[in-house]
Amino acid sequence: MAHNTTTTHPTIRALPRSVTRLEIPVGTNYKQFVARFEQAVPPLDYRRTFELVTERAPWSAVRRLADEGAPLGFMIYWKFDAQPLFGVAGDQARCTEYLMGNHTIAERMYRHDAGALMYAPLRITIHESPSGEAVFAIDRPSDTVSALGRPEITEVGRELDRKVGALLAHLGVPVPDELT
Repeated sequence: MAHNTTTTHPTIRALPRSVTRLEIPVGTNYKQFVARFEQAVPPLDYRRTFELVTERAPWSAVRRLADEGAPLGFMIYWKFDAQPLFGVAGDQARCTEYLMGNHTIAERMYRHDAGALMYAPLRITIHESPSGEAVFAIDRPSDTVSALGRPEITEVGRELDRKVGALLAHLGVPVPDELT
């Protein structure tokens, strides 16, 4: 495993960036798409991951668990179904927010700059449009990490772009050019 070569930032830095937000109609209703998405992107096995950390297992064991647990490259770290809370205010639109990623991919950015974890896992929503159709929304990963100014991190971001595109294709969703 590589040593952490995180950049030292001795002063305050302001890192402006431009991010492309992608909102992709998925061609089906919210409930159906959430079910398909959650079947394709399983939750992180927290119990087994914690055991590996506690055992101080080799990184290869962590990679193996991630490969087995995320056949399409992603797992769910966190999920928030927003409608019950916002329904109290009278809002009816459904929206589920996720943190989705893969720590073995994130580590390839972390080794260069631990601050890259601000953008990993990826934050996405599946929300309901006014017409009732589900929409998958994400900020393009390569845009979020490019402000760090590290080509090796930006390249991992481009890989994540393609992986999100492959996930959408697997789910039968149109893949925008920004994710190919």
